[in-house]
This record gives sequence, C-alpha cells and structure tokens, in this order.
Amino acid sequence: MPSPSRIVLAPDSFKGSATARQVAAALRDGILGVEPAADVRCLPIADGGEGTLDVALTRGWQGQRAAVAGPWGDPVEAQWAMAPGGDEALVELAAASGIALPVQAHRPTDDATRALAASSRGTGEVIAAALDAGCRRVVVGVGGSACSDGGLGMLRALGAVVRDQSGQQVPDGVVGLERAASVDLAPARELLTGVELVLAADVTNPLVGPQGAAAVYGPQKGADEDRRPHRDGARPLEGRADARRHGPCARPGAGAAGGVGFALLALGARRVSGVEHLLDLAGIDSALRDADLVVTGEGRLDSQTLHGKAPAGVLGRARAAGVPVVAVCGTSALTPSELRRAGFDRVLALTDREPDVARCLADPVPLLREVGRDLARGCQGHA
Repeated sequence: MPSPSRIVLAPDSFKGSATARQVAAALRDGILGVEPAADVRCLPIADGGEGTLDVALTRGWQGQRAAVAGPWGDPVEAQWAMAPGGDEALVELAAASGIALPVQAHRPTDDATRALAASSRGTGEVIAAALDAGCRRVVVGVGGSACSDGGLGMLRALGAVVRDQSGQQVPDGVVGLERAASVDLAPARELLTGVELVLAADVTNPLVGPQGAAAVYGPQKGADEDRRPHRDGARPLEGRADARRHGPCARPGAGAAGGVGFALLALGARRVSGVEHLLDLAGIDSALRDADLVVTGEGRLDSQTLHGKAPAGVLGRARAAGVPVVAVCGTSALTPSELRRAGFDRVLALTDREPDVARCLADPVPLLREVGRDLARGCQGHA
C-alpha cells in the first residue's frame, strides 16, 4: 500500500498508558518525520469514558473545573467542558467518580470495600455546577466508573431525598442503596426543569438481573457475590417494585456506570450512543471526506472492541466513506481472520516491536512514533 498523504488519526486512549491525544501526537510525529508534506489531522476520540472531554476541548469547547467529592469522599477537582456560547455541557463521569482516581491513604484499600463505598455524588455535583453556569443541555458520558450505587449519590447531590425505613436519610454508596426504603425525586426534577439531560452510553445492560449492572460489572470493581447490589436494593429507587419490568430499571443503558444510567433515565434523560455522539462532536465525517487513510485503535484490541467501542465506531464511519482503516494497539487478542472480517486493512501492535508488555505500557510514545514511521513508509505487511 503506498504511503498516503491525507491521514486522519482517530485513536482512543491506551488506558493507563497514554491519552488519545498523546497517541495521535506520537503517530503524527512519526509520520511527519518520514513524510513532512503529509496532511495529518489528529482527531482523538472516546466512547464516553476516559478521554471524553478531550474530544470536546479539541473542538473549541472551554474546560471548566468543579471541586467535588470523589468516589471515596476525598475532594477532587473534576474537569467538564462548556460549548461555545455556554448553553451545553459535557460531563465525564470518570473525572469525578472514576475507578482510576487515586485512593487516599486513610480510605479503604481492598477492592471489595472500595466497591461498596464508592459513590456517584461527585458526578451529580459536576452536573449541578454546569447548571449553575447556565447550561441548559447536559450530556453525561458514563464510562470508567468506580461506583455501583445505582446513581444514589448523584441523585442526592441533585437534591433527591432517599430515606431508610426509619425516615432517616441514607448514606452514600452501596450501603445507602441497600437501606433505601423511599425516594423523592421531585427536588432533582425541579432543578432540571427546562434542561435537556442526555445519557451518552453504549452499555445496553438493564439495572437488575443476570445481565444487570451488579452481575456483569460488579466483579470488575471488586464487589463480591454476597454484596452485589441492585438485585433487590434498587427497587426503592425505581419508585414502584411492580414497575421494574417496564420502568427505567429495565431500559437499555440503565446498568451503565453501576446504575448511574438508571438514575439519569429516571430523571428524564435521553440515551444516545456514546461513541456515535462523540464521533459527531469530533467531526469525523467531515474529516473522512478527502482522507486517504484513517488510523484508529486502543490499548488492547479484543472481542469487546468490535461491539460498541470507539475503534469500531471509527471503522464503521470510515468503511461507509470508502476509506481504508489501520488499527494501532498495544496488543491484540483478535485473530487475523477476525480482523479482516471486521474490516481492518492492517493492525499494528506495539508488542510486535517490543514483546515486553510492561515496557509498552510504561513508555509507549517511542514505539508509537515507530508505528507512525512505518505508516508513512507504507512498508508494513497486512495483519
């Protein structure tokens, strides 16, 4: 394949290793080092989790900050983005209630205790800050959460009142969810009067049941079998136990972010695909119109990549535009035939150059520059 002159770089982050913006910049440096005349456009993407705000910031949105409660109660300064004109906000749950946020020394250190204690309160506080700033449309990207509280903390931060059987307000976290006997959403709904609330999520799991938030995602956050929430504890937050089959509990996306998706739906949010929303925000279709090649990827390519993750979204848009697609990753668990069926023209893994995965994770930028040089030379074989 000859080295193209118009290249769109649209990677997701290599989680825990490099942001999407850093990945794109390293690839660009490598390409331009070989082909200085190449027209290279960096378009970092995300799927609603880590890196979501970068998509907006590269499109001229203004970064804002809010001092909020982190998932384990420690204060964090969470960033959010405001659209030009100030009427729309983009909130990244991971910035306020994310599993990658640091745990202070005096907080629980074992996974199970952290999973039970984690709260979504900070996300509600960021939404409230956006409303205070005058935003009338708030999009919430919900990937990368630490919480499994059914959105309890977020609801309380927005004014909802949740009480136990004795009439006392419940604490945050899974403990509060398990104690909840009644919920009054009216104050939160009043706060959101005239506001368009949007849930940006590609997770389609309901809140409860065998495919619910606790059963599927609880173990990833450290929740053990005996204390996985939502199976019964979510019923008070639904309002009526007999409405679970048809209400917000059962709707696709309710299980996103440990139930934060449910809480947003209960407040009247409209659900959209996180990947598709962010691709539109990034202007991917316009960038592809005259492109010779698009490069996407993430830290690890696996079966999940092909089902709703950001690289799959880029792949779909590029194939529709007739543009070849190369995937760049740290490592790939997909077979060559799976990659070909998906539609990737080539796959370039950092482990092809450095077999030590730990080194790839620790310092991916030089390896990404090498990949960029290979792309420019057009000398890499097909995957």
